[in-house]
Amino acid sequence: MTAKKKTFSRRDFLSNSGILMAGATLPLSKIGVKLSEPNEPVIDIHQHIFYHGRTDDQLISHQKNMGVTHTIMLPAGSLVYTRATHFGRSNGLAVQAGGNQSCYDFAQSHQDSFSFAANEVPDLPNATKEVEKYLKLGGKMIAEVKFGVSCESLGMQKLYDMAADYDVPVLMHWEFEVYNFGFPQFYRVLEKHPKTKFIGHAVAWWANIDKKQQDHPWISYPTGPVTPGGITDRYLSDYENMYGDLSAGSGLNAFTRDEAFIKDFFSRHQDKLLFGSDCADSEGVGNACSGAQTIAVVRKLMPPKIERKLLYENAQKLFKL
Repeated sequence: MTAKKKTFSRRDFLSNSGILMAGATLPLSKIGVKLSEPNEPVIDIHQHIFYHGRTDDQLISHQKNMGVTHTIMLPAGSLVYTRATHFGRSNGLAVQAGGNQSCYDFAQSHQDSFSFAANEVPDLPNATKEVEKYLKLGGKMIAEVKFGVSCESLGMQKLYDMAADYDVPVLMHWEFEVYNFGFPQFYRVLEKHPKTKFIGHAVAWWANIDKKQQDHPWISYPTGPVTPGGITDRYLSDYENMYGDLSAGSGLNAFTRDEAFIKDFFSRHQDKLLFGSDCADSEGVGNACSGAQTIAVVRKLMPPKIERKLLYENAQKLFKL
């Protein structure tokens, strides 16, 4: 896959589906801190090659500007027309993201600062074979799993088993009635696959820090004070094999809607949360970059010991970097 290949964008897909998405970034004035670049390592567990047409040079500059010292590149699956890809509309993870070979080649050319994951469309007959190929080459996880299938489907179960066999996490993109159906029932997967480590990501994951989200699951970017007891909070508390990815506008929205709650949330789950950016801008700084803003939030709200865990130590341990 190349950056010039024509695909449906995430915005096009959600628009066609009648799903409205809030802005992916928030003003730095709302966060209340200035961006800084301390001389400390930062691991970004969630980035994409060719993201909305971004060039390799722009990606490298973006990561350096954020202060990231190591990045894991997450591939899309094959370009196919199946139910899992919404018959092609979600190819390239719906953001023009490149596939396994592109991420592998890029990481091999920048081994000092980039690693790669493995991925495939789960309803393809050769899905596990394709994923295993790149895990054997050193893939750090199975990700980004962003497909229109049930969390408990047979194809997904096979990927979970493979992740356990290779001792790598599975990063899940949850979005109500769009990707990975069945989030409220995912506890059954966590219990059935206790040796598999899962990382939660995206709008349904972060909206469900709030218990009231269950009453309106179609709202992707809820605002206002958080009611404790949400599904996401319970998964992180109750299951040793559940982790959270801080990335994207969905994460940033969650972190800025209720400061008192999120300070407590970060503190309670300080060993389970990992920084990811998942932003498509070319700057890596300022209001355009949700990743830079998330780093700023963590540094504002957390003492140095916890900040180091969220931005570096947890990912270093989980991915053996």
